[in-house]
Amino acid sequence: MSTLIGPALVLVAATVGLWFGARWLVDSASSLAGAAGVSPLVIGLTVVAFGTSAPELAVSTVAALEGTGDVAVGNVVGSNVFNLGVVLGTVALLRPFRVSQTLVRRDAIAMAVATAIATVILANRVVSRPEGALLIALLVGYTVGLAIDAHRQRTIETPSADDGDGFETACDRTPLDPSEPPVRFGLEIGRLLVGLALVVGGGRALVGAATTIGLAVGISEWTIGVTVVAAGTSLPELVTSVVAVRREAVAIAAGNVVGSNVFNLLGVLGVSATIRPTVVDPAVPASLVWLGVITAAATVVLATGRRLTRLEGLVLLAFAICYWAASAVA
Repeated sequence: MSTLIGPALVLVAATVGLWFGARWLVDSASSLAGAAGVSPLVIGLTVVAFGTSAPELAVSTVAALEGTGDVAVGNVVGSNVFNLGVVLGTVALLRPFRVSQTLVRRDAIAMAVATAIATVILANRVVSRPEGALLIALLVGYTVGLAIDAHRQRTIETPSADDGDGFETACDRTPLDPSEPPVRFGLEIGRLLVGLALVVGGGRALVGAATTIGLAVGISEWTIGVTVVAAGTSLPELVTSVVAVRREAVAIAAGNVVGSNVFNLLGVLGVSATIRPTVVDPAVPASLVWLGVITAAATVVLATGRRLTRLEGLVLLAFAICYWAASAVA
């Protein structure tokens, strides 16, 4: 038992690092978005989402190099279920919100399409290098599209924090407050990078410590993979989104979830397959069904009145718990 003291201390330190890193990441991203006239949604979909998905990229890349393709793919699938079920569900429980037309029409649909493409590619349980390169190319195209759209829509509108019916709006415009002091770009960029490093490093350390503890108490590697590793690599998304909601940056929270899922499916899976062609476990297709269902449900929920209620958030959270339970006994 004494051998677990070290991993337990790392677990605590990683959690603290995640929290402070997420605060700095959200604050600096919001400040930079406001100063540059860039949509907080775009910041959430790109800088924040790609940064918080770095642990998934690191874990899946190592798994690909070691020839454990099922870990690489399982991490992507499990992380995306966690993002939609736990992260988005928790955000809704903390603060029900509306989503912008952009998130519904462009980004939620992009997430659904990315899920469908990844499912088709994984149908034969093999991801080749050309398929991996295709996924990366699609991610590059999506990111370029975001950049072009952000440049085209630099018109600033002031969002309403509450539209009168108890729902906050996840707007895709950045309000400018003349009373605020000018943004110091060097300081904010430095704070963003430090926050990002703490989030990525904290997530990686947390996964390692939790895995060590899990193996020591007799939990199987498969169960650890679909729960501890997937949830651990998604903790940056969870902490960052919760901090964003608490700091009234709902657009960053929503964009973080959607952008992370797109990045995981196209970027993480694409990079791991490009490094080494991936052959996955027979259990992965069943997990893809779970992912397809929750992705479709989340997309429909976001499109239905463009709002996410506490009840719908609870349903998403319950779905993720059911997925974990089913994966553990499979």
